[in-house]
Amino acid sequence: MSTNISKQKREDLLNKIKDIRTFISAAPQDENTGNLLSYLSDLEKDVNGKKYGLVFEEHREEIDEVLDTHTPVLSEEKDLFIDNGGQMNFLIEGDNLASLKLLEKTHKGKIDFVFIDPPYNTKNGDFGYDDTRIDLTDNFRHSKWISFMNMRLSLARRLLKDDGVIFIAIDDNEQAALKLLCDKLFGEENFLANIIWQHSIQPKGYSGTFSVHHNYLLCYQKTTKFVLGSLPRTEEDNKAYSNPDNDPRGKWRSGDVRNALYRPNLIYDIISPSGNVIKPCANGWRWSKETVEEKIKTGEIVFSKDETRIIRKIYLDTLEGRTPETIWFGKDVGTTRSAMSEIKEIFGTNAFSTPKPIGLIERTLRLLTKTDATVLDFFAGSGTTGHAVMKLNTEDGGNRKFILCTNNENNICRDITYERIKRVIEKEGYTASLKYYKIDYIPISDRMYYEYADELLKHIRELVELENGVNFTDNAEIGIVLTDEELNEFIENISCYKKCKKLYVGHDVLFDAKQAQTLKNKRISINIIPDYYYKELED
Repeated sequence: MSTNISKQKREDLLNKIKDIRTFISAAPQDENTGNLLSYLSDLEKDVNGKKYGLVFEEHREEIDEVLDTHTPVLSEEKDLFIDNGGQMNFLIEGDNLASLKLLEKTHKGKIDFVFIDPPYNTKNGDFGYDDTRIDLTDNFRHSKWISFMNMRLSLARRLLKDDGVIFIAIDDNEQAALKLLCDKLFGEENFLANIIWQHSIQPKGYSGTFSVHHNYLLCYQKTTKFVLGSLPRTEEDNKAYSNPDNDPRGKWRSGDVRNALYRPNLIYDIISPSGNVIKPCANGWRWSKETVEEKIKTGEIVFSKDETRIIRKIYLDTLEGRTPETIWFGKDVGTTRSAMSEIKEIFGTNAFSTPKPIGLIERTLRLLTKTDATVLDFFAGSGTTGHAVMKLNTEDGGNRKFILCTNNENNICRDITYERIKRVIEKEGYTASLKYYKIDYIPISDRMYYEYADELLKHIRELVELENGVNFTDNAEIGIVLTDEELNEFIENISCYKKCKKLYVGHDVLFDAKQAQTLKNKRISINIIPDYYYKELED
């Protein structure tokens, strides 16, 4: 019989705390005894705290301090707008925690797919925290990274639809901790796979060390409503199929008829046409006796020439795709080296040091059964996710759209992420458009809402565009009014808006009966902008 030693120690400590509380409660009460009892309650909470799972020191970032006293808003860089038809996509420059908080207003429960490639927190200090590179000399190296990821993944989960999915690229430095964090945030039951990606083919390293050729993709669904798709079949996948007996149904391969698990109700003899008895394996057959007899009639199950065994035919024309494996080879999805070649082809130089190959992200996207998905990447880096979305849309006629978020350290957002999307749209002729937003901040500390409401109002248009995938600039088919004055002006000049089909209206703008009728007569539909656009969301 096993003994939980930690539990015994915990209960012993709780009993000691109980004895101390009893002693203090019996003593004359004053301010000091009240404080001591409060301290004991805090100790009890700590003792009764988490017993299994990821434990880490929580840290505050500089961005937390900023968000305590400011509210983030979006401002469009209108000269960077790319208008090439198709879906409206978005690139947000700024701290991704602020970006995610804004997306919570516009896309809570609306994202189908998240792919992120966060900093790996390697020994080389690739992870920056409050403008400091974290290295091996930092005693809180792992806690800072987990704390950083915890806040962002918590928000990402809120953004996902119930049938949404997230893929997170990672390496050995934080894979184990990230798995525990995701188990906590998404639930162990929603873990789908820890995919091993062969990111390198060439030998590397030194004598006495392993040559590391893999990274990981951790995959979690938000709920069991997610449906995992299959991968397209290739000629290589179909090599095992042939038609040696000229079966009219075409190519086939043999499949197993034995049960992998012990099923006593499926243990029975099968009688061949000449009366031979075929005994089952120890676990039994895969199907009931009636089902096997039916498959024999249809020709799906046939007998060997000597009638000592049965053969199941798996027909090629019945297969819609290939079940995704948990090992992805570089020859199939690309490697770090091929990703660098892709970057060099676009920019002429190695403009970004740690890109992901397009094929890798394209394969994750193929695992969605939807072709109209909203895709989010809030560690956008070189913009591979956006590139993969546009490429796949062109290949399969899909209607996916993307939202990319990244900071602008070393001008990465403007010079790399944006420039890549711009160049591939021009070069490949992708039917896609892009809006470029920057994160700004409005101070709210020690101010009443009405004192900064007018400043906030100036940035509502961007949120409406982001949520609805629209563009107000030079768009005659949609309009927006955020104040009573703007509504009055719109109605007075209604003849100038002959093409207008939809009007977005501020949540506190009031219509009179005549204005409402005018819009109805012009067949202009009204979309009320939700009030939470104008305030901070509750955690």
